[in-house]
Amino acid sequence: MIEPQPAVQPQQSNAPGSGRGKKRRFGGTEAQIRSALKFYKVLAYMTGTMLLLLCAELIARYAFGQYLFLGGTNAVTGEPFGFGFADAEPPGVVGGVNLSVAVLIVHGWMYVVYLMSNFRLWSLMRWPFAKMILLALGGVVPFLSFFVEKRVHAEVEAELAANPQAPQRY
Repeated sequence: MIEPQPAVQPQQSNAPGSGRGKKRRFGGTEAQIRSALKFYKVLAYMTGTMLLLLCAELIARYAFGQYLFLGGTNAVTGEPFGFGFADAEPPGVVGGVNLSVAVLIVHGWMYVVYLMSNFRLWSLMRWPFAKMILLALGGVVPFLSFFVEKRVHAEVEAELAANPQAPQRY
């Protein structure tokens, strides 16, 4: 006697990273994920670099009492001041642009955009929330963004390669 069988046979996925026969689902297409990955990579390097500048500026300010200035007039001699470090208290430069404050502001806003890039990649990849926390820490712990970016980039590429059919939604 012939056993009845379903018309469509279920396919088992033995690809690495497929996770115990479960099909991996993404929140977007491969092009969207790659775009988010590129945006994240650029922001990770920019934010990491600005964080290192911020750390150097904070060391100069609190360890040596110096600000980084551009232009202005030397408060002691009255001569024009070009570019360099000057005393924080009392002010060593009058007028001019305080680049130390500019580094603080630029890093702050860049970190906000970095968090948006983190959220975009995290939501498209449908990762657990702990991964979002790790991504966010990359912008506040010196050097961490460079290491996390390399690891995340490799992980995204591996997941896309292991699940070629998963991101095709349209």
